[in-house]
Amino acid sequence: MKARAAMISRRTFYLSVAAGVSALAGGSVFFRFLRRGEAQPEAGNCLPIASKADVTKWKSIEQQSVATTVFPLHPVEGQRYLVDALGQPFLIVGDSAWSLLTQLTTEDAELYLNDRQAKGFNTVLVNLLEHKFANGAPRNVYGDGPFKQDGDFSTTNDRYFDHAERVLRDAVQKGFLVLLAPAYTGAGGGDEGWYREMKACGPDKLRDFGRYVGKRFKDFKNIIWVNVGDYNPPNKKLSEAVVEGIREILPDSLHTAHNGPGMHGLGYWSASEIPIAIDTLYTYAPVAAEALLLAENRKTPYFLIESAYENEGDGTPLRTRIQAWQAVLSGAAGQVFGNNPIWYFNASAVKSQPMQWKAALNSPGTLGVSHLRNFLLSLPWFALEPDRDQHLLVGGALHGHFQAVAAYSPDGKFGIVYLPSPRPFAIDMKQFAGDHVAARWFDPADGRFLNSDPEHLRASGRQEFTVPGCSRDGDWVLLLSAIAA
Repeated sequence: MKARAAMISRRTFYLSVAAGVSALAGGSVFFRFLRRGEAQPEAGNCLPIASKADVTKWKSIEQQSVATTVFPLHPVEGQRYLVDALGQPFLIVGDSAWSLLTQLTTEDAELYLNDRQAKGFNTVLVNLLEHKFANGAPRNVYGDGPFKQDGDFSTTNDRYFDHAERVLRDAVQKGFLVLLAPAYTGAGGGDEGWYREMKACGPDKLRDFGRYVGKRFKDFKNIIWVNVGDYNPPNKKLSEAVVEGIREILPDSLHTAHNGPGMHGLGYWSASEIPIAIDTLYTYAPVAAEALLLAENRKTPYFLIESAYENEGDGTPLRTRIQAWQAVLSGAAGQVFGNNPIWYFNASAVKSQPMQWKAALNSPGTLGVSHLRNFLLSLPWFALEPDRDQHLLVGGALHGHFQAVAAYSPDGKFGIVYLPSPRPFAIDMKQFAGDHVAARWFDPADGRFLNSDPEHLRASGRQEFTVPGCSRDGDWVLLLSAIAA
């Protein structure tokens, strides 16, 4: 999470003037990169297409309704996603709300959760204890701290956890999965987290703390515990002790780990240390390459827990869409979006704040996640397999941040291609069942299909494609569906 500014300064990705791609009124699309070694789409022209006001040419995707999730979730070996207690696939559509339990009043927390629920989010990523990013940290907005003696994990303050429980109970009632960090260590073990206090307390007190939070939240079936926090701690015994305490009370609880950037959960922890039920991808590097590597492990699903945040560094709406689409089409069980200032809700510890958090609720990045969610849920998304060996996308993929990615159903019924930028590309149409394929173009920035009726193509040989024109930000999605005979 929070060494975000520092981490991004070491991993600077300059994508155009501020958006990665700029589609101008005249139809020109320009790219500017300063990252070495990355294949770059050439600057060029795309043809202007019908105005978005022309409803005869554009069709908005519908808000998708889903069955009520019955918690708890659990992984199924061999599947790339989580399922609920009834076996229903669960697509993680997450939002980073790290400071939710400390910075917001109960009323504002309810407002936030109502907004995210209305936009189709079903998951929030939250700190149980906030070390820095709340105005009175570690105290909550009501002045209650988590410990009666600061930093002493053995002196838990029930009043603090009463408020946390009220907010999390509202999340339960609204059907949210809560990714809850019980003791966030912080980047580099510094002041953004609790690692120094954890060292001072030692494993015994931390194990007792784990038992305490396990008892406090034993009735919450919607929690996945997110251990560690932006760090690969040299002393593993500390986070391990918290997990042990939780699992003594909740032996069936689900756990994952939020390590330092570039280190996925299973890359640092063995099953005897933290029993990771779902792996995590946390990277500021190009997402597709790392996601496809994690997709090779069919035993444990994974999700994108963090990458660039909207309004931070190079975190443009386009960048956040690229990483989200690259993750889910590369086998991820979902992804967690982040926005500045929503992740810290305008806590004063962050000096540069682009706007008030309530004004950011309708940000372009947020709406892009909603469009991604509606697109996937309109399809049997859980049947998708990532096109790791480029059997479907046989030309034009490139690499780096602008790598195009594809996924398709093994039965040949449908496939999806995400293009972060306009370019020619090729599809092997033999991957589809039947004699013909319906092709539809989707603008992921504003959630609209171009043309109500799909184009019909023969399902044979190599088919060359070019984008139909300028989308809002330059990226496109191509949906290919086999036509039943």
